[in-house]
Amino acid sequence: MKNKILLIVGIVYGLIFINAGLNKFLNYMSMPEDLPQEAIDTMDTILKIEWLMPLIAVVEIVGGLLFMISKFRALGAVILFPIGVGIVMTHLINIPSGLPLALILFAVLLWVIYENRAKYTQMIT
Repeated sequence: MKNKILLIVGIVYGLIFINAGLNKFLNYMSMPEDLPQEAIDTMDTILKIEWLMPLIAVVEIVGGLLFMISKFRALGAVILFPIGVGIVMTHLINIPSGLPLALILFAVLLWVIYENRAKYTQMIT
């Protein structure tokens, strides 16, 4: 049963990040109009580094694809971990209204990392 839940969660979670990555290239979702000015200023600053958003997009797409495949989910989780930390920190500091969803997404990521802990111990030892 747990494997089926992980499969469904992995597919949905992966699709969320694939969608986020594709949106950075194709811009098909508009930015919310009620963003705080501090968040807008931060985004403008990040966009001045021309290579950063394409890099984040590729990481989100690759991590999302790997997260969807059971065999590679542990690798996808490691790849998406820094993105997850960035999402939580952004919402914690700049956009508190999105913090509950960010924490849920991060909790799912931590759960998958925990479930795959045996695969990570080989990297540490």
